[in-house]
Amino acid sequence: MGFVKEMFGPTDMTEGAPWEKIAVFAVPMLIGNVAQQLYNTVDSIVVGRYVGDNALAAVGSAGPILQLLIVLFVGISMGASIMVSQYLGGRMREELSKTIGNCITVTAVATVFMMVVGTLTARPLLELLDTPDSIIDWCQSYLTILFLGACGLAYFNILSGVLRGLGDSISALVYLLISTVLNIVLDVYFVKSLGMGVAGVALATVIAQFVSGALCLWKLARMREYFDLKKQYLKPESGYIKKLVQLGLPSGATQAIMSMSMLVVQSLTNSFGETFIAANVIVMRVDGFAMLPNMSFGTAMTTYAGQNVGAGRYDRVEQGAKQGTLMALGVSAVLTSMILIFGRTLMGIFTDTDSLVDLSRQMMSILAAGYVATAISQSLSGVMRGAGDTVTPMWISLVTTVLIRVPLAYLMVWMTRSEQFPKGRQECVFISLLISWLVGALINFIFYRRGKWKKGSMVAQKAA
Repeated sequence: MGFVKEMFGPTDMTEGAPWEKIAVFAVPMLIGNVAQQLYNTVDSIVVGRYVGDNALAAVGSAGPILQLLIVLFVGISMGASIMVSQYLGGRMREELSKTIGNCITVTAVATVFMMVVGTLTARPLLELLDTPDSIIDWCQSYLTILFLGACGLAYFNILSGVLRGLGDSISALVYLLISTVLNIVLDVYFVKSLGMGVAGVALATVIAQFVSGALCLWKLARMREYFDLKKQYLKPESGYIKKLVQLGLPSGATQAIMSMSMLVVQSLTNSFGETFIAANVIVMRVDGFAMLPNMSFGTAMTTYAGQNVGAGRYDRVEQGAKQGTLMALGVSAVLTSMILIFGRTLMGIFTDTDSLVDLSRQMMSILAAGYVATAISQSLSGVMRGAGDTVTPMWISLVTTVLIRVPLAYLMVWMTRSEQFPKGRQECVFISLLISWLVGALINFIFYRRGKWKKGSMVAQKAA
């Protein structure tokens, strides 16, 4: 029982071998991220198979708007995770209790705002994105249900961030797996058995997310030995809310910047025709899974750095940064090798067209080395965020994405135009992405070595 309690409770990362603490935390995160990818894919599979192509298009067309919703909560979740990890590491029970209480209150306010604004702006936003008339009603129905039921999405994302800040990645994983299974069962039941179509998929998602959010809240309420979840701590305090926004806003902005840059490059991708568009879709699906280990180690490094910075153990932060980055590099190297060796078989899962499989494999081979570089970026930016410096990773993402990747993609395509390739070389779209990843790894390493992140600790500021 003691072992089970230890697994499902906060992890003290200020003691023990750094690599072991990071690995134990990162593995459940990796499994959870895979489940999250499946979670997001199931809706499309179910409506595509049981309703039709237009329903599939409706769910897909709602994606950009949903991404904006998630960006808001991702930002708050990151801020919460950093604050919680630092206060836990500093053994500051009162501040930890107030932080968690304010997170719960801020989430409630953000949810109400999203419910009102989202339902009122869903239709205008869909029209602004030139959504086809044949699917716009389905899109609106799908989004309206999700916005009205945003409570579950909000509380799961933010409270799971709190749990990760406490060093408990197992509970968040279990609740996500429960939610994923429930979502799949309800998807099939509502769509196939009840014939509810797109609305059924949205309702299934809302119910599943509500259950996962409620489980996270239940878990936190049982952690009385680490903090107090009482009524007085739910009262909003400007200092905590300001710090939550200050730490979380750059992370949310980073996600928004990356999403917008992808939309800009998408117009370039579209210029090469349907085959290249299809190859891009396949590559991005594989890319979504290929990035998961790097993202998991990045999140683990954020919690690890936060706790040790809170405890004033900067020597231990640097030791863990080295060991965590080496582990991330090792996993990425193995993954890259698998992609290069089994690339054609992997691409064949998505299509039977040989020419499309070969094109997708060629483009994926270009990106393969970039995953090793991204392992460095995610790990070191995770350390900086955990220490409280969320602005530096944001600016690095801005530079590599907006100032390097997007202009470079268009410039390289333009410079490679010829009689044989009147529109330019299509592989330049992926070469530009690879270059931005390599530059990003170098810049992250430089700024990590400069050590500005050592001045970002809220605990150090409070002590001063």
